[in-house]
Amino acid sequence: MKKVLLIGAGLIVAAGVTGVLAQKKWTITTVVKITGINWFNRMEEGVKEYAKTSGNNAVQTGPAQADPAQQLQLITDLVAKKPDAIAVVPMDPATLEPIFKTAMARGIKVITHEADNQKNTLYDIEAFDNVAFGANLNKRLEKCMGGEGKWTVFVGSLGSKTHNQWADGGIANAAKNSKMMLVDAKQETSDDADKAYEKAKEILTKYPDIKGFQGSASTDVAGIGRAVEEAGLNDKVCVFGTSLPSIAGKYIETGAVDGIGFWDPKDAGIVMNKVAQMVLEKKAIKDGMNLGIKGYEKVSVTKGPGMGKIIRGSAFVDVDKSNYKNFPF
Repeated sequence: MKKVLLIGAGLIVAAGVTGVLAQKKWTITTVVKITGINWFNRMEEGVKEYAKTSGNNAVQTGPAQADPAQQLQLITDLVAKKPDAIAVVPMDPATLEPIFKTAMARGIKVITHEADNQKNTLYDIEAFDNVAFGANLNKRLEKCMGGEGKWTVFVGSLGSKTHNQWADGGIANAAKNSKMMLVDAKQETSDDADKAYEKAKEILTKYPDIKGFQGSASTDVAGIGRAVEEAGLNDKVCVFGTSLPSIAGKYIETGAVDGIGFWDPKDAGIVMNKVAQMVLEKKAIKDGMNLGIKGYEKVSVTKGPGMGKIIRGSAFVDVDKSNYKNFPF
């Protein structure tokens, strides 16, 4: 007859002289900037895959609109339910500092992504060096523009740390070239392709000789590409930015968008949840560690601006018409 002994959060099932400790099932909730867009739909694939392979209760949620106040309220409600951990892609890191502090005071582990200025987090996960990523996008834009002319850069939100780092990386790169002229920088699009489209139309009207756009939100280049295509400027205006083939592919095919850069949100979703589990199980996360996901095989771990640390991978890829079909997401 088997004896079942309750020990802490696990079960030991004794059979003769051997025993098996049942794994604790953790509740980890991923909170994204906005639901319903391809970028975060792809991330949810990663969260679901993690849940299936780990056996943990891992789910994803997010506000219906890219609104810092909506995200804050959602997280506030979530903290009241006290999950074991939350993995958050902040719309505006500063807005979430107080609720993250409250969460950690209640024993909830906080992991963030795309927010390396977040103070109240245990680990912030970055797919790569954000300034270098933005500079790389701009180098591609600069080459497409022939190294001269007016250009602009969009961001989803002025409060989004990563969007501004990408924009600043691009601006710093272009500043090295006296023939590159930045105009009306950092137009906010609220991660909305329609808003990016309207902003791009305004820019094209205001600066009919503009030669380049750099987008930050995943939806920016789709909106910009639509405006460029409608104006019949596919061959005259260069467009690069962060996006996915599923979002920008049709405009890459027509030439209205010249190229994109990205990391796989699915992988980021898995990594956030794996790190949360490691923290819950009190496992060390060390510089140079392999987290078992492509692009995160040898991560750097550095001190963050607050009590936490920043984990950086090397997970970005450059995509254009020649290879975008290789990434079916």
